Amino acid sequence: MNPSKPWLKSYPEGVPYEIDVSKFDSLVDMFEQSFAQFPNRNACEYMGKFITYRQLDVYSKSFAGYLQSLGLEAGSRVALMLPNVIEFQVAMIGILRAGYVVVNVNPLYTARELEYQLKDSGASVLIILENFAHVYQAVAEHLKVKQVVVTSLGELIGLKGMLVDFAVRNIKKAVPEWSIPGHIRFKSALEMGKQLGHTPVDLRLEDIAFLQYTGGTTGVSKGAILLHKNILANVLQVEEWLEPALKKKKVEQLVFLCALPLYHIFALTACAMVGARKGGLVILVPNPRDIPGFIKLLSNHPNINIFPAVNTLFNALIHHPDFSKVKLPNLLVTIGGGMAVQKVVADQWQALTGVPIAEGYGLSETSPVACVNSPLIEKYTGHIGLPVPSTEVVIVGEDGIDVPFGESGEICIRGPQVMAGYWNKPDDTAHSITSDGFFKSGDIGIMDENGYVKIVDRKKDMIVVSGFKVFPNELEEVVSLLPGVLECAVIGVPSDDTGEAVKLFIVRSDLNLTEEQVALYCKAELTNYKRPKFIVFRNELPKTNVGKILRRELRNA
Repeated sequence: MNPSKPWLKSYPEGVPYEIDVSKFDSLVDMFEQSFAQFPNRNACEYMGKFITYRQLDVYSKSFAGYLQSLGLEAGSRVALMLPNVIEFQVAMIGILRAGYVVVNVNPLYTARELEYQLKDSGASVLIILENFAHVYQAVAEHLKVKQVVVTSLGELIGLKGMLVDFAVRNIKKAVPEWSIPGHIRFKSALEMGKQLGHTPVDLRLEDIAFLQYTGGTTGVSKGAILLHKNILANVLQVEEWLEPALKKKKVEQLVFLCALPLYHIFALTACAMVGARKGGLVILVPNPRDIPGFIKLLSNHPNINIFPAVNTLFNALIHHPDFSKVKLPNLLVTIGGGMAVQKVVADQWQALTGVPIAEGYGLSETSPVACVNSPLIEKYTGHIGLPVPSTEVVIVGEDGIDVPFGESGEICIRGPQVMAGYWNKPDDTAHSITSDGFFKSGDIGIMDENGYVKIVDRKKDMIVVSGFKVFPNELEEVVSLLPGVLECAVIGVPSDDTGEAVKLFIVRSDLNLTEEQVALYCKAELTNYKRPKFIVFRNELPKTNVGKILRRELRNA
């Protein structure tokens, strides 16, 4: 592969072609520089409670000290199963400071999904919200987790937090009964760690920072190995890319709206990491699905500067009657990622806010940003922009040879943000990364002569529901275990609400099997975004002459 780098001639003025990751020793070095530079600034806001960079420094050191007291070996994996709460930031930085690896876990996982990820990663410790503790309890006996740390939605926000927790537990009944022998509460872990102290660890850029789990084309979830240098590189790339827009308006402290879940790579880098690097304030939104509540939060924060989100969230906001009353006079950049941004949504968003959506593209394997539109664009472009600094993108045909400009092929990416490989999956790594270091995305795109990239198709069978990837093979394997199912197939269909929705086809061996039974089974076994919205019974499924089910014929039916 031989990229000619046509995108460089299209770079906005002031954006460098390359970034230098060596200015830091590790992510911890980056955080500590921010702690030293901005001690009195507020680092994040959660339910009206602010925490300063100094407090975040103290809390994360204490948590690191607690983890180190457990006697784990260097590089041990610590799983983080939390929504957008202050504890996520504290624990994530604390894990890195202790010299361990963060394993981000979707809090909405079913017991089956959680068990797989904890086993695959070999996690020694789990930090979990009490609302989901019963999920871990269901599989705890099959796992080798040494310590479980449990927290609540209000644990770190004082008196208000006590009221929040009372309401969640006793009024909303949102905390199912659970029992985890030997667990410790988050606050107790902080107190222990503060007394014991934290021993600084000599970390290097090549050390592993995160295992970021992603689906694969086979449907088997894989942990992308993200090194300290991978995440740092992407932070610096995004920082340089944003700089021309930030120069347009002098802002004393950047305010990031974090409505996306921090366990997702998009929010992790764009909010938690870039926010800390810039000494910014990150506003944590625990439940963006509560659109009226979210709009109220926006109304109370006219100082928001940077708003990363997915198309479905933008769409939900602009279609709520109260959003037209929201004023965001300080909004500098709106970033669309995670899924395709629709033109009608982008146009309506810009009409209401005055700011265009700069669409970007990336994957867990690229930490995530590979390409993005300049924040200086005046309107929605319909493409995913240019490769960010120090990044090469080539479009290759099925023969592995670069295709001419304007022709479609697989998007392949090389740069310092590309993962080291897949955790304990050398064959998958070898299949996904070429000998000369290009990551094969599996996405189909086109590049024009000026270096602008457009997505024309995705991995042929992948479904994207509200920005989350759903892989049919996993769902088919789960559904096939339901008594009464002879054969099944899963496809994605368009959805106004979520971009795409899951449609499940079943050939029954027991004609008494009902849609309701299938739906209840899927609710028990699958995270909500993976569950089928449509269930169809058929007498047979289309197949090739060797018996492989043809999903494309189901899509075209």
